[in-house]
Amino acid sequence: MILACHALIYSDDADASRAFFRDVMGFPSVDAGTGDHNWLIFQTGPSELGVHPTGPLHDGANAPRHQTISFIVDDLDTTMAELRAKGAEFSSGPDDHGYGIVAMMTVPGADDVQLYQPRHQTAYGL
Repeated sequence: MILACHALIYSDDADASRAFFRDVMGFPSVDAGTGDHNWLIFQTGPSELGVHPTGPLHDGANAPRHQTISFIVDDLDTTMAELRAKGAEFSSGPDDHGYGIVAMMTVPGADDVQLYQPRHQTAYGL
């Protein structure tokens, strides 16, 4: 039986990325117990999985195969303000993407992650 979804972020500065998720995002964590320095595993809350098609996007660009990490919020403006107060930076947003209001948040040492306030039905509470 599947118990949970374990998402991975690959970082050029894992310590900085881990500190960001611990200190700025406030995610509770456990030590992975691997004996490696500061190897934290974060609890991120309920999850859901969406599968999107590759191919042409609304702007004509082509979407290749890839994975994206998105954090769902109930009030994007408030969440952005709270995270900015803790030192978070955003590379874009808030922007209306139709399916929801979206902002891209900078993760030190890693690629940006998406925060969004959905307009669609969600499955994380099932």
